[in-house]
Amino acid sequence: MTEKGYFAHPTAVIDEGCNIGNGTRIWHFSHIMPGCIIGDGCNIGQNVVVSPDVVLGKNVKIQNNVSIYTGVVCDDDVFLGPSMVFTNVINPRSAVNRKNEYARTWVRKGATIGANATIVCGIEIGEFAFIGAGAVVTKSVPSYALVVGNPARQTGWMSEYGQKLKFNSEGIAVCEESKVNYQLRNGEVTKI
Repeated sequence: MTEKGYFAHPTAVIDEGCNIGNGTRIWHFSHIMPGCIIGDGCNIGQNVVVSPDVVLGKNVKIQNNVSIYTGVVCDDDVFLGPSMVFTNVINPRSAVNRKNEYARTWVRKGATIGANATIVCGIEIGEFAFIGAGAVVTKSVPSYALVVGNPARQTGWMSEYGQKLKFNSEGIAVCEESKVNYQLRNGEVTKI
């Protein structure tokens, strides 16, 4: 770590006006733009772009070749898989300036977005949701939901440990890894 409290590979570009937390690591050829806030203990892989005013919580893990555009907020413990992409304008055109139309996309605590997934702007990914590799997400995703495909559709529920939950007739499931119980009621999952 440097005297700044974070590590940046010599090939990384860190613009003035960023706020980067202690223990964060920024790897080869990544670009951190002005006004972004990056929490403590993040890992930013190779060839990542973090655009102006993006907010990343603590312990966010970003794999190689990810673009995080203005308007994105990621809470603590979010995982962004290799080459996944966010958008920030619904109807982009090269000849039309829509910088004042950037839509906010919010990725809640503990969510995972798989490799090569695309997240269309203006939606919310719920806590501990799991977006499968290659999914194209066009609408908000509930907490603990597992979504896959193009367009993404929900196929199940996931635990905080990333294990698929199997609910019994009473709406109770146990995470095979953590042994924590979850309840499914009225289309929402909660940890109990």
